[in-house]
Amino acid sequence: MQKISALLHRFPRWFAIGAGALSAYGFAPWGLWPLTLACFALLIHLIAHAQNTKRAFAIGWLFGVGHFTFGNQWIAVAFTFQAAMPIWLGYIAVVGLALYLAVYPALAASGAYWLRGFSTKIVGQSRADEGGVAEASGKKLPLILAFAGLWILTEWLRSWVFTGYVWNPLAVGFVSHWFDLWLPTIGTYGVGGLMILVSGAMALLGSRRWKSGFVLAAIVGVAIVSSAKIYVTEPSLSARTAITVVQPNISQADKYAPGYDALNFAKLAMHSRPLPAQAPRLILWPEAAIPDYLEDGYPYRYYYGQPGESAAGARARLTTLMADEDVLVTGANRLIFEKGALVAARNSVAMMDAYGRILGHYDKAHLVPYGEYLPLPWLLKPLGLARLVPGSLDFWPGPGARTMTVTVDGKPVKIGMQICYEMIFSGQTVDRKNRPDFIFNPSNDAWFGTIGPPQHLAQARLRAIEEGLPVIRSTPTGISAIIDADGRILQSLPLGTDGRIDAFLPRAKAPTLFAQFGNIIPLALAGVLVLLTLLPLAHRRA
Repeated sequence: MQKISALLHRFPRWFAIGAGALSAYGFAPWGLWPLTLACFALLIHLIAHAQNTKRAFAIGWLFGVGHFTFGNQWIAVAFTFQAAMPIWLGYIAVVGLALYLAVYPALAASGAYWLRGFSTKIVGQSRADEGGVAEASGKKLPLILAFAGLWILTEWLRSWVFTGYVWNPLAVGFVSHWFDLWLPTIGTYGVGGLMILVSGAMALLGSRRWKSGFVLAAIVGVAIVSSAKIYVTEPSLSARTAITVVQPNISQADKYAPGYDALNFAKLAMHSRPLPAQAPRLILWPEAAIPDYLEDGYPYRYYYGQPGESAAGARARLTTLMADEDVLVTGANRLIFEKGALVAARNSVAMMDAYGRILGHYDKAHLVPYGEYLPLPWLLKPLGLARLVPGSLDFWPGPGARTMTVTVDGKPVKIGMQICYEMIFSGQTVDRKNRPDFIFNPSNDAWFGTIGPPQHLAQARLRAIEEGLPVIRSTPTGISAIIDADGRILQSLPLGTDGRIDAFLPRAKAPTLFAQFGNIIPLALAGVLVLLTLLPLAHRRA
């Protein structure tokens, strides 16, 4: 044990980056969440014994580089769908992204180290000298409390700074493992802080601070067990709606290939037609399922090659797949013209009835940098960089989360729309003033490789539990799924298969506390945890 401790203190930076890399294997598809907890416990130990705030920042940053490099490795596959970008450039991009994202755990680590030193001074105890490790460096409990609070804050910051990128928040590794019982109350970022406390208890016990470790573990354990009593709600008793979820298994390589439009539509059609005696239903298709433009009013040349060479012809083709009172919800891009010139597009979802009438649109609000638009085009285009999907036309964002209402079998159905990547942003997925019956998440995970889709699915489950709403996912190649309001996957279609799911829409629950107040709750929790570091109790033999 002494030899291991000596190695940790001699090579803290190597252990930090290695622990960060291993911690990512708690996420899907691997699911080794105990390893993630152990890695964060090691991180806490390394921060506690850092010589100064600057070194604590470096340890947190190196941990983050490993964590985000391995957690986002699926991004490298996306580069293979742009002919000008080889796979090795994709891995460079993954590391480059990790170098930036690692700043957030670095800020949490250095902030916790500084707060620990500040709080020990406030309560009249010895403080670590910036030139070396003093007695106060062994005080882990105040550091753990501060680190948990700052982890919540930095994950929330990661969700919106520079438009945000919060793929794989810490909580997603623990969905369906008891810890998610707190999601309806404190949300994803709050549960991430709770996981830091669990790792903190492990760090205390590993340092033989038995009393502090067992007390913290007991507090977290009681909190987890009691969480089911804090927020209890039953599903609504509203009549259920029949749905058909379609997965055509259209690969990203074939999606834009010349001559594949007819074959792709045939796959969609094969899994969409009504079954004998089937009730009127919602037919749910993936993001950008069809290349046709369904809106009237564009210049004729943009309809060339469509059925009937018009929007009406394209809509008529879709109605052949529908029974009376069916409603089709499909990804179908829209165009934006200014002074007669095409300037941009919108990644959109259209709702259409069985008579070919467009019932409404939802435009994606949270766009993917490099996928749907090129940031800083004046700088990056001269360098030869381009978007990762074919086409040079950028998408423009829509107004944000919206609830769209359609009528199916004489009943109003309220659909909360979130297209693909939008689903990862906790607290931003639902129009709180017009709560939907479910969230529809049409996606295109075909360019995410084999690692990205299960990670995307896991994050959709977080949204279901947080909001108390079912989530329906339809993707071209998988994983399409029906998720109930408790985050359970009721039915799914695996990667690389085509098929359909015919089911009834799961019932929603009453609004959860998180659904009512959003990220105010986890941010308040973060503030409480940081303030607790100032209490003398946190410093007694900690």
